[in-house]
Amino acid sequence: MFTTRFEAWVRRRAEALMSAVGRVPLTPNQVTVVGMVLTFVAATLAAFGQLRWAGVVLILAGTCDILDGALARSTHKSYTYGAFLDSTLDRYSEGAIYLGLAAYFVSMGGPLERWLVLATLAALAGSFLVSYVRARAQSLGFTCDSGVFARPERVVVTVIGFIFGGYVLYAVVFLLAVLTNLTALQRIREVWLQGRAQRLALEREARENEKQEDDRTDRETNARRAASSQTP
Repeated sequence: MFTTRFEAWVRRRAEALMSAVGRVPLTPNQVTVVGMVLTFVAATLAAFGQLRWAGVVLILAGTCDILDGALARSTHKSYTYGAFLDSTLDRYSEGAIYLGLAAYFVSMGGPLERWLVLATLAALAGSFLVSYVRARAQSLGFTCDSGVFARPERVVVTVIGFIFGGYVLYAVVFLLAVLTNLTALQRIREVWLQGRAQRLALEREARENEKQEDDRTDRETNARRAASSQTP
């Protein structure tokens, strides 16, 4: 993922900032909610054609998405519910952005309208699948972090599309439609490989146990025969 190192760098700086600021009159969950509200504002602006302003507000929303975790770690308020709330509201935020884009394309009209709306819906489905596949895989004990287009990448290219608009935005939407679903497929394959490795390991273990059982049975049989042959 091309923003992984940059994201890690930003998160480290955000944690340092939160630690330096000290006590902030906001909880991490409140920052998460503020980020979602800002995303809704960005989606509304996009729906009414204010794309550059939507991009600016989405940058602020993404900042909140970084700062909530940094605030939780710096204040030692990292709770399971906070992670659950953050992940859930992220889905609402993504859904709002795609709905805003779809509304904009419908109002825009033109020969590309139908294709852009379909691409937006495909990107919405792909984005939700990327997150669902990871959550489901982790709940079953698998590792699932692969893929070319996780949430940070999606936010970055969406902001670029909003800022530049026009054909850049069209290209971004088609790119999201393809790469989000490709990422979901990559994660499905990653989990499949781990599942296959587990199955092969269990089958190998079962064969070894069976062989050990057969060897034990053979030894017992040979011992009984030897005892029988020694009996006068």
